[in-house]
Amino acid sequence: MQFDTKIAVVIRTDLEAWQKLNVACFLAGGITAAFPECIGAPYEDGSGTRYLQLIGQPILIYGADRPALTRALARNVTPAVYTGDMFKTTHDEANREVVRAVIRADLNLVGLAMRAERKVIDKIVDGLKFRNCPGCFPAP
Repeated sequence: MQFDTKIAVVIRTDLEAWQKLNVACFLAGGITAAFPECIGAPYEDGSGTRYLQLIGQPILIYGADRPALTRALARNVTPAVYTGDMFKTTHDEANREVVRAVIRADLNLVGLAMRAERKVIDKIVDGLKFRNCPGCFPAP
């Protein structure tokens, strides 16, 4: 199935494996909050056990260094953002405070997630390494 939009998550490649997974999860949550229409129907197995809804389209994961993340942030798309300072906090309000304390040019970006028209996302991720493989997040 071809979607009119794409969801891309861009994660800094120099993070620990647990950090990459944590960032990806938080950023996917940002996409669902901003675009509830991308959430599919609930799941149910053959035994009748019900499960929660998921995002109904693929999420493409890319790796990048800090300069590439900064360039992606400069595009005309409002992303979900995760900064290195957020690893030191323990709740959402503190996360917002550490982001608010830094101007955009100085953010220690470790991840971004965006949902936009396919062509817009393609331009943003052009040149980044696609991370759709089991070895992309090796164990430490």
